[in-house]
Amino acid sequence: MFLFKNAWISITRNKGRNILIGAIILVIACACTVTLAINNTASDLINSYSNSYEKELTLTFNRKEMMGNFDIRGEEGREQAKERFENIASYTIDDVKSFADSKHIESYYTYSISLNGNSIEKAEIEVETPPGGFGGGRGGKGQMQNNSMDFSLTGYSSIESMSEFITGTYTMNEITEDAWDKAFNGNYVFINQELADYNKLKLNDIIKLEDTNENTYEFEIIGIFEDNAESENQMMSMFSNSANTIITNADAVVTIDTENENITGSVNPTFIIDDYKNTETIQEEFYKKGLDETYMVETNQEIAEAAVSSIKNIKSFAKTFLVITLLIGGVVLFILNMINIRERKYEIGVFRTIGISKLKLTIQFVSELLLVALFALVIGAGIGAAISKPVSNSLLESEIENSTNSQQEMENNFGRPNEMQGNKGNIPNFNKMQGKPTVQAYDSINAVVDMTVILELLVIGLSLVIVSSLASMISIQRFSPLTILKERS
Repeated sequence: MFLFKNAWISITRNKGRNILIGAIILVIACACTVTLAINNTASDLINSYSNSYEKELTLTFNRKEMMGNFDIRGEEGREQAKERFENIASYTIDDVKSFADSKHIESYYTYSISLNGNSIEKAEIEVETPPGGFGGGRGGKGQMQNNSMDFSLTGYSSIESMSEFITGTYTMNEITEDAWDKAFNGNYVFINQELADYNKLKLNDIIKLEDTNENTYEFEIIGIFEDNAESENQMMSMFSNSANTIITNADAVVTIDTENENITGSVNPTFIIDDYKNTETIQEEFYKKGLDETYMVETNQEIAEAAVSSIKNIKSFAKTFLVITLLIGGVVLFILNMINIRERKYEIGVFRTIGISKLKLTIQFVSELLLVALFALVIGAGIGAAISKPVSNSLLESEIENSTNSQQEMENNFGRPNEMQGNKGNIPNFNKMQGKPTVQAYDSINAVVDMTVILELLVIGLSLVIVSSLASMISIQRFSPLTILKERS
């Protein structure tokens, strides 16, 4: 008790020195609180992005590797390459379901077929080509490129597979109140605004399509979308590329395809994997299940990592700033302690002469610094907590804004009710879609400056005090009381 009482007397007696030490520790505490808050906020954002980004895997054709097996400079090599290319086994919807039957993955996909119109006409207008033709070609009639069938019926297996809406290529202009309850079950469709205008169609109208055997299929319109992409044939077409694309669910398309063997469908799968490190294992599983080895798998890992690179930079900056602050603060405190010990050598000699042990003297000097440090840490933590909110939100403002805007834009693309007058229908869950993250916008930093940060601050502060007190610990052990008193006299 005597030591702590004496430590308090020493603190009050040497106000100037202890105020300076307290001010340094207070600045360190403020800086540590802010940097820890930034670090924790950045960590939360990174985790939110990581959890929001689906780990996607897709199948791509490895042309480079296939062509590397042939010398296409010679006629024989070209013929071999052509034959190999023509004999590549394409994968079917059954293959995709087989690939997805793995503990590492789940999948969604689009499935497309071509049908003719029965009750509606293809959006197509023939136009006279100007003299000389477009782009310097010869004169004649120009029109939208013709396919053998009028319409492309594209089926999506889930909301996650509707990548054109997620990326903003398509946006929904109108939807029925129950559109998303019906979208993936039954003969319901979304049609292009241009096709709707061309045929004077509106929501809840019934359209009829037919296959090559003239079998008729009826669909109810539950949504009308707009294509925001520029047409690849702008100079030759009055309509967008998707004007004659009709969107429905994959089950409806598969049913039509199954009923008519003359229809050739194309499937475009996306696989969601549990971990990027399992990519090679999954690829080997696909090959064993019959995937042609001219295909390979690709993931969105680079895209996912790029999305958090700026946040990681902020986190790295916070850590670097924290380390520099602690190093500078520690050196300054160490020097002040050395000066303090030299000024109080006579006091140490007197205490040692009257029988106070080196250990007790060390405890007293460390206690003085600890009392000052605790007081400064409390004030510094309070100031740091107050300024950490504007500082953290300022540094992370662009990330929060970009994430919020991305989320809102995606919801608008699907026909967000509050963006569409009079529509009160349900919308899908957008928490995880094609790498579009849902990130919390930090209106308050209270969730970050919590007991964890306070405990981290106390550990850092006390560790810094103990390390800087090494000067007093070492000096007290080396001082001889008789030598000190003799020098004083």
